[in-house]
Amino acid sequence: MSAMMNRTLTISLSSRSVSRARFIAAVKGKRQGDLIVFQRASEIAKLLTSDRVHILESMAVERALSIRQIAELVDRDPEAVYSDVRALTAAGVLDHSEGGIELHYNAIHVDFLIRSGQAPVTS
Repeated sequence: MSAMMNRTLTISLSSRSVSRARFIAAVKGKRQGDLIVFQRASEIAKLLTSDRVHILESMAVERALSIRQIAELVDRDPEAVYSDVRALTAAGVLDHSEGGIELHYNAIHVDFLIRSGQAPVTS
């Protein structure tokens, strides 16, 4: 668990050109940090529903959990939790291992700015 305790995942917005520049820097060996990037704030909002945030808040444990264990933590139906865990895993927030579902971060920072009258980030 000690490796996890010093990790913060950042979920943010970025244009394609900025994401491309980060990718090139990473290929050259420059650490980019634990980062998941979306192009639109609505994509972040779609991923981080209140039920999914509750799952993430409840997973502050040092071991992998089964879907049933997570469902018990959040007092929800295992099938609904499975759907949410699948979305969080597909986005890279959670990992699925032989031992179960794991959260490798002790903090998740969500960073985006919404400006009125401004077109969504696309380039």
